[in-house]
Amino acid sequence: MKPSAAFPWSDVMAFGLGRLAWPPEQFWAATPREIAAALRAHQSEAGGATDRAALAALMAAHPDS
Repeated sequence: MKPSAAFPWSDVMAFGLGRLAWPPEQFWAATPREIAAALRAHQSEAGGATDRAALAALMAAHPDS
């Protein structure tokens, strides 16, 4: 059986405390699934810009007034 790699604490902490700017209490209270979900959401947002049609749909769904 192949040994598993060490958990990447420094990367996870840099993401949660740095990129997401979670306070330490929120970071340490988060479950691994919550942190993984936040990472997936962040990666999908960083994947590309919103196109005009998606922006128009968002603006229609959430008007300013």
